[in-house]
Amino acid sequence: MLKTESLTKVFLTDAVETTALDRVDFAVQQGEFVAIMGPSGCGKSTLLNIIGLLDNPTGGKYFFNGTEVARLKESERTHLRKGKIGFVFQSFNLIDELTVQENIELPLLYLKTPAAERQRRVEAVMERLGITARRAHFPQQLSGGQQQRVALARAVVAGPKLILADEPTGNLDSAHGHEVMDLLAQLNAEGTTIVMVTHSPTDAQRAHRIVQLLDGRIQSEPFVGERHA
Repeated sequence: MLKTESLTKVFLTDAVETTALDRVDFAVQQGEFVAIMGPSGCGKSTLLNIIGLLDNPTGGKYFFNGTEVARLKESERTHLRKGKIGFVFQSFNLIDELTVQENIELPLLYLKTPAAERQRRVEAVMERLGITARRAHFPQQLSGGQQQRVALARAVVAGPKLILADEPTGNLDSAHGHEVMDLLAQLNAEGTTIVMVTHSPTDAQRAHRIVQLLDGRIQSEPFVGERHA
């Protein structure tokens, strides 16, 4: 599904040059659940942003569904990821002025999905994630666990084949964190590919493979569990 070759990302300021990714070779097959681990500042989120077509690398190649996309313009990246990639962030990134239902519906509006189909999909995903009763609430009226459920619903409502999760349980207590990981595991069992950045060894054990990053380089990729068919 995705592959990088000698992927490099360098950030420049007036006085400092920082190499966030240093010639990274990385691949994820359709249907895998991959966890990326490593200390803060090792390049985990940078790699996730490039995989998610939110940023371009400084050097190297990135193939997404067989197409080399490392040098795409921002408008081209936006078009390519629409409906194909869902994002789940530690800080939820919900829009405070929108209700639960409106936050979930947002990706479908960008895709110009017809109103009746939007309603059907939003209703279905709210029911699945147990947040139908919160449909008219605003994010500030929800607990952290409920907000992450809404964020996950928004990520999957368009039916993406790839979900990128950046510390999805980082702001949650252990009980709500387990719920979110159960939902991600269920989505993966149904065929969705998941790449997750995490500091949690417990969360990482839910993946099939753990990629260890250090100083912008992959150190190891220990096998954890069986791939789902």
